[in-house]
Amino acid sequence: MGSRADDDEVETKELDIRSMSSSSRQTHNMQYVHKVGVPPKQNLFKEFATTVKETFFADDPLRPFKDQPKTRKFILGIQAIFPILEWGRSYNLTKFKGDIIAGLTIASLCIPQDIAYAKLAHLDPQYGLYSSFVPPLIYAFMGSSRDIAIGPVAVVSLLLGTLLQNEIDPTKNATEYRRLAFTATFFAGITQATLGILRLGFLIDFLSHAAVVGFMGGAAITIGLQQLKGLLGINKFTTNTDIISVMRSVWGTVHHGWNWQTIVIGVSFLCFLLFAKYIGKKNRKLFWVPAIAPLISVILSTFFVYITRADKEGVQIVKHIQKGINPPSVDKIFFTGPYVLKGFKIGAVAGMIGLTEAVAIGRTFASMKDYQLDGNKEMVALGAMNVVGSMTSCYVATGSFSRSAVNYMAGCQTAVSNVIMSCVVFLTLEFITPLFKYTPNAILAAIIISAIVGLIDVQAAILIWKIDKFDFVACMGAFFGVVFSSVEIGLLIAVSISFAKILLQVTRPRTAVLGKIPRTNVYRNILQYPDAVNVPGVLIVRVDSAIYFSNSNYVKERILRWLTDEEEKVKAACLPRVQFLIVEMSPVTDIDTSGIHAFEELHRSLEKKGVQLILANPGPVVIDKLHLSNFANSIGEDKIFLTVAEAVSSCYPNPVVEV
Repeated sequence: MGSRADDDEVETKELDIRSMSSSSRQTHNMQYVHKVGVPPKQNLFKEFATTVKETFFADDPLRPFKDQPKTRKFILGIQAIFPILEWGRSYNLTKFKGDIIAGLTIASLCIPQDIAYAKLAHLDPQYGLYSSFVPPLIYAFMGSSRDIAIGPVAVVSLLLGTLLQNEIDPTKNATEYRRLAFTATFFAGITQATLGILRLGFLIDFLSHAAVVGFMGGAAITIGLQQLKGLLGINKFTTNTDIISVMRSVWGTVHHGWNWQTIVIGVSFLCFLLFAKYIGKKNRKLFWVPAIAPLISVILSTFFVYITRADKEGVQIVKHIQKGINPPSVDKIFFTGPYVLKGFKIGAVAGMIGLTEAVAIGRTFASMKDYQLDGNKEMVALGAMNVVGSMTSCYVATGSFSRSAVNYMAGCQTAVSNVIMSCVVFLTLEFITPLFKYTPNAILAAIIISAIVGLIDVQAAILIWKIDKFDFVACMGAFFGVVFSSVEIGLLIAVSISFAKILLQVTRPRTAVLGKIPRTNVYRNILQYPDAVNVPGVLIVRVDSAIYFSNSNYVKERILRWLTDEEEKVKAACLPRVQFLIVEMSPVTDIDTSGIHAFEELHRSLEKKGVQLILANPGPVVIDKLHLSNFANSIGEDKIFLTVAEAVSSCYPNPVVEV
């Protein structure tokens, strides 16, 4: 009996020790549970000012002006508008050597391209040269990119030509057509400069990379098809740009409209140009070969046509290019009348596309040379040069990728390379233009086709398919819209799909069920980590987005659906029912009144089911709003935790030892 009493006493002591140990562990656990901090109250005006600053002045452009005397502030202000005054002070002979070589190289490329691109815009050849004379000079003073080469580009030329000819026939009414072109250029510049001044550059980011890849590829195909007229020597050609109309026009004239001499010239020099591009691609040191190939092609083909008088055999030639520099065109811009609004619409579209291309090119080369590019300054510079250009007989100019790449590889150091190019174009306009009289149209078509080959980025499309199928839909939608309908329809599809993707991501945010990684206190997505285990009786859901009016109802319903699915699983497996639902809110950056209302409804639904709602790690903005709305008090302050691990510990205070 005494032995039995001793055993009972020992067992009682062991139970007491276990109880004390458990109590000690619980106390030990609880003392490390941290409350979620509520940020201090902010002044309403200060909060609004912070929001505006982060939206429009994220790069803090006024930082250099802080604590500076008035004289210094004035100098910095002038330098901000004209960056040349800043980098010009350190300019030296070594940099000039690099710039003059690069400038001469891109000039040899731009002259034949400008003549060809002007035809894409349905303008006389000299207008292409005008657009490579004045705008690059303005940009050199105001632009912040060291590598971008300014001038007409194929896509904008095609877009402008297509939209303008929908309003005015360029053949029957050439004067009014030119006036509308200058008006569109003026408003393109106004649009670009306004976006820069108001710091709304982020708007161009709404056109996704995938949509731009598709649009550029479709535009390249369309441009190439348009060149079949010059390459085959066809006189009567469709004004439509869709592939079906173009191919019908091409094959409809196969027996009587093609000129074999034109085909020989065009195809021969096209092969030469493509071979030159291949050499430059294979050996980067020979970058100058594809750069000077177009000019060599123009010289040789012009000489060939002149000595053989092939123009008398049906080979179409440029004929006359007006000599002299840009005549003023301020009086030709429509500031009143029915064409003002049309010019604004066309200019705004062309300006946005030109802006997208130029900023993308500038950022690419800035990252390669490791310097910062101010996007808003670029917009102001591009806008200013197009406004001035519209007043000096230019049409929309922007950054050219092919010329910028040559400029970079030729060793340019600053924007002075654009000045050198402008000087060469000036000399061409003053003295050399009569020599282009016998240049065949076929060679211009060949130059355009060889230039736009690089716009078709198949590898980028394949990568987009691998990474994001929805992005690929946007890419192909833009591509087929341009190819089978028109440039404007393709652009509309590109923008629409880009916005649709944003709306889809905002209205249908991702959610995930979290599980515990074995032998850790880390909780992760069970789909990403299959070895993560569910905590019995607890469902942990993470919301991967801010919760707004547009998605609050979906988030609530999706969480309840996760709960229903989990209840069905545990019931089938005869496991303990779900008693706690933890919402991991780390990715939730913000919540509005609709979102809070949705959580109130979720809380009521869970109470009816006998499930306790617990929140984990809400951010400063979210926790502040939860307190202001009194929702934090509704569910209880003790139901809001800093981490998921602490939230789980509150459900089961006695930790389970994992083996």
